[in-house]
Parts: sequence; C-alpha cells; structure tokens
Amino acid sequence: MTEPPQTVEPTPAPRPAQGPASGSTAADTPAPQTPAAVRRRATLAGVVVSALLVLAIVLGSRLLRDFDSALLPYAVATVFLAFGIAYRYTVWISAPGARRLFKQGWRSFFSAANFRKAPTALPRMIATYLGFQKFLGARSHARWAAHQLVFWGCLLAAAITFPLTWGWFTFTSATGSGPGYEMRIWGLKVIGFDALSILGWLMFHGLDIAAVLVIAGAAYFLRRRMKDRGAVTGQRFAYDLVPLIALVVISVTGLLLTFSSIFLHGGGYEFLAILHMVSVVFTLIYIPFGKFFHIVQRPAAVGMQLFKYTSRRKDGEAFTCRRCHEPIDTAPYVENLKGTMRDLDLGFDEWTEYCPRCKRVLRGTAYLDHVKKGFK
Repeated sequence: MTEPPQTVEPTPAPRPAQGPASGSTAADTPAPQTPAAVRRRATLAGVVVSALLVLAIVLGSRLLRDFDSALLPYAVATVFLAFGIAYRYTVWISAPGARRLFKQGWRSFFSAANFRKAPTALPRMIATYLGFQKFLGARSHARWAAHQLVFWGCLLAAAITFPLTWGWFTFTSATGSGPGYEMRIWGLKVIGFDALSILGWLMFHGLDIAAVLVIAGAAYFLRRRMKDRGAVTGQRFAYDLVPLIALVVISVTGLLLTFSSIFLHGGGYEFLAILHMVSVVFTLIYIPFGKFFHIVQRPAAVGMQLFKYTSRRKDGEAFTCRRCHEPIDTAPYVENLKGTMRDLDLGFDEWTEYCPRCKRVLRGTAYLDHVKKGFK
C-alpha cells in the first residue's frame, strides 16, 4: 500500500479552556435552559397568542354580530393552530443554533442600516425567496412549478377562509337574493359587485380555483413519492405523505361541495360538508407539528440571506479557507457560524474556517493516520 502524500496543514486555532469564546461577552452566551422551562415558556406563548386571536375574532366580527356559528369548528381549529405555532416556534428558537438564526435573521430583516445600504434587497428577497422560491428551481423545474401551485393555492385559500371564518369578511345583498352583493371588512364596505359578472364568479369560486391549484401540485408530489427511488427510500408516512393526502382531501371535498350545490341540487351536501370540515380541522391542528411548520420558519431564513448579502456588500472580500485559500463566505457569516458551534459546545468551531473539500481531505488524512497506527 503506497503512502499517502504528506502535507503540512495549518494547526487549528486552540480553543479557550473555559468561559465565553473570544470576541463574545457573557451576555452573548445563552444560559442553559431546562426542558421544563422551555415547555413553560412555550405554553405561555401559546396561551397569549391564542387569547389575542380570540380577542381579534370578537372585535373583528363586531362583537360576534358578523360571526357565522356554522363556521365555529373552523374558528376553534384556528385558535388551536395559533397555540401550536406559538408553542412550536418558542421551542424551536430555544435551541442555540435556531436562536442565533432567529436573532441574526430578524435583526437584519428590520435593520435600518441594511435598508439604507441596499433598499431593494429586502423586497427582492421576499419576492424571490418567499414568494417564487427560486432556490427550488436549481433542483428541478418540475418540482419548483408543483411547489408554486401548492404554495399559491394554499395562500389563496387561507386569504379567503381565515377572514370568513373569523367573521372579518361578509358578503351581503340589499335585495336578499342578489345579484348585487357587497363585500365588507369589519363592517365597512370595500367593494360592490354583480354575482353574475366575472368578478362575482371569481369572488364566489376563489376556493375552487385554489383547490385546482393544490390538487395539481400535490398530485405531482404524490406521484414522485411513489415513483422516485430516492424519495421512496427516505420518506416517512406521517411526515411526508399525510400532508399531501390532507391537502388533496380538503381540495377534492371542497370541489365536491360546489358540484353538489350546482349539479345535484344539494344532494349529499351535509355529508360532504362534515367530511370537508373534519379534514380542514385535522390539517390546521397538524400544521404546527408536521412538515408544514417550515412555512413559519422560512421568514427567519430570509433574514439570514439578507445578512449574508449585506455582509458581502460591506466587506467586499470573502473569508478564505485556511488550507486551500479558496473563498468560503463572508467573514461575518463564518464568525456567526463559529458562534453557533460554540453555543452548541461541539468543540470544533475552528473547522468553520475550512472549505467543505478541505474538511473531507483533513478527515480522510486523519483517518488513514489512525488506521496505520492501529486502534488501541
């Protein structure tokens, strides 16, 4: 067996024995949190957010005068949704890595200095990263298109369903039977329209349009998860398939409600309405604890992207690898990553100063050295 080439590598910077890392203060080092303390804080956050939503429902529906009691199960499910999101989000940002991402991301998101240096950066990243998710296009154009269908379909459905459920939106007719209708928000007239016009059709069939978009996108992902070997190998039923099935069931039952009212004169409407309600309520309660939680996490990632972008504009030069001297990323981003390593107490934060290729080379060299010497 030939000897591997011997190279002299830079010695990693020594770590401080105890205490906060250099460049940080005691205030920057997060205090350890017990699981019980995290759960108490998360429960308190969930209760506060849920109470605020209930208050908003009461006030927004003009003391429940515009609240439709038939939609009570949906409204209760949104309250549970608010509690779950607040609870899960609080638990998420309690982890050292997520806390640093949260603080640095939102600090950049609301930074006046960043806005002065790059006033168009934030709107552009919101549009490309949150709205059109251009980063998905690098993986597959088909997956990007399917994700866009699901995203905009769900967004349209939420924009219609939530305000109606809470009693914030109402549609009234002066004659009692139309065709002239008025859309009111919090009791204030916003627009009047003819139910038989194109605008009226779009108003009353917005959820049907959203359902078609979601079915098309979800069908692609379901087919991929049944055919693609890589997806089949790593998927989990509750995490990967249940969300897609729930979206399809909601969309199909919603379309069947419209079909029943138009073509069947209401035949089977009661059963379909209950099935639709159960599927919606289940999905709303599932959102905070399943795959859809990434919708809530994504805005923090936008702040981190803005942090990297503004750091690159400010410094001009990227931090280079200690071994091959190839650029890695901006110096503030590398330092932020080192801080995360220190928060997690992983013991190898100096390895953030190497590029991925050099990390693999150094790990392989160390492995060969230990194999040659033998394990004891």
